[in-house]
Amino acid sequence: MLLCAGLTWGQAGTTNAPKTTEDLVTRTKTPLEPQGLDQVMQRLYATISGPAGQKRDPDAFRAMFVKQWGRLSVMGKDPQSGTAAVRIITPDDYIERSFPVLEKNGFYEQEAARRTERFGDIVAVWSTYESRHKPGEAPFMRGINAIQFVNEGGAWKILSIVWQAERPDLKLPQEYENRH
Repeated sequence: MLLCAGLTWGQAGTTNAPKTTEDLVTRTKTPLEPQGLDQVMQRLYATISGPAGQKRDPDAFRAMFVKQWGRLSVMGKDPQSGTAAVRIITPDDYIERSFPVLEKNGFYEQEAARRTERFGDIVAVWSTYESRHKPGEAPFMRGINAIQFVNEGGAWKILSIVWQAERPDLKLPQEYENRH
């Protein structure tokens, strides 16, 4: 996208960025195996999950994201107009707003299904989630986390997560249900 806009990597304002595709290729470490994503996905869900009263680890959560660029977005409806709306926050915003609620009430989120696509050092994951207050309970919420990963220095890092919860007028498509 930046090249289409007439910008090169270095012009995009990134410090110490490679100036050519060749520089980028030589700076990227060995290709990451797709199964490495399994560990990152497990850590993602584990960092927000736990019983009431258990502290979550904000440093572990923060470390999964591309520094200074990682974002989380939630899709919902604007309460005034009823139209689709997005709220975009940083990992620190999420920690500040959500961790106290998760710690107070208990919260367990687990992946029920996943679809993954990869091109080089970019991976897109559609992760169907189920949320519970206690293990073994029926989920009180389901939805999809759309997660973009990039290979940053030989590790999969989250560039963005956007999620949308299922609701009466928006059911999970069958192809996104419980196929793990």
